[in-house]
Amino acid sequence: MNHRSETASGGQQPEDEALDELVLGGLNDVLLLDRTNDWTEADPLYPFALDELLCRQTGRGGPPLCHLWRHPRAFILGQRDSRLPQAAEALRWLESLGYATAVRNTGGAAVPLDTGVVNLSLILPKQEGGDKHFHGDFERMYRLIRRALQHTGCRVDKGEVEGAYCPGDFDLSIGGRKFCGIAQRRQANAFIVQAFVIAGGSGRDSAGLVREFYARATAGGTERDYPRVTEESTASLEEAAGLGREADAAEAFTAAVKRVIRERQTEQGIAAAAAKLRLPQPDEVRAAAAELRRRYGVQGY
Repeated sequence: MNHRSETASGGQQPEDEALDELVLGGLNDVLLLDRTNDWTEADPLYPFALDELLCRQTGRGGPPLCHLWRHPRAFILGQRDSRLPQAAEALRWLESLGYATAVRNTGGAAVPLDTGVVNLSLILPKQEGGDKHFHGDFERMYRLIRRALQHTGCRVDKGEVEGAYCPGDFDLSIGGRKFCGIAQRRQANAFIVQAFVIAGGSGRDSAGLVREFYARATAGGTERDYPRVTEESTASLEEAAGLGREADAAEAFTAAVKRVIRERQTEQGIAAAAAKLRLPQPDEVRAAAAELRRRYGVQGY
């Protein structure tokens, strides 16, 4: 399998540790919002809408946040996927299998979600003169995830993995197999960096589902219209890094991320951040999710 990557080993060099501290310094006193065991909202757009509302708050002086969540069975399309000629028919097929479906407002392509996938959003204020090309923001997410996995001793690679679904320059992989994709959404005064992390389960099964979706949605389209997905391109952290030997892999990854975030929290800083937080009411989030569905729907569906 070919992949273009930059690598980082489990045992980091001192200069890399220093760069980690510099990049991760942007996460000082970030509030944690852990919804990984909250199954009350069936709509897969609910967490995306919540991110959108929280990002507006952050842009108006609210606190930076790290939002973690899961969905038991969903299939999320990118906006380009929604324009494929038979996308509506492919969505009907997915729903016949019990998947909730939606089109997200961030970048990227199709991604299946289940209880083994941990979704991670960093919601941060824009800095004056900040990164106009987004790479610095993606780098922060990469280094957060890499630091969270440091205890596994596995090398984390950064770079597009050939054959992986939702491909991009910031694919994260172990041993040439992708386990994470990163996308972003920017507002006027704040931004969201989102990652999906395949912590548990079968990467091959997930890739096979995405491949079948594209086969049904393209109706003979060219490979330029959609990613060419191969089953061997993807693995979960359970498969690639042995995560979850002692506990559920998704829970183990969530705990590792929270540990990295908490290392950067101070009692005074968190108290000040919490005082500025207003969690949107569920009805407000549902209304925002309905608006996202209206705006980013699939024609004929």
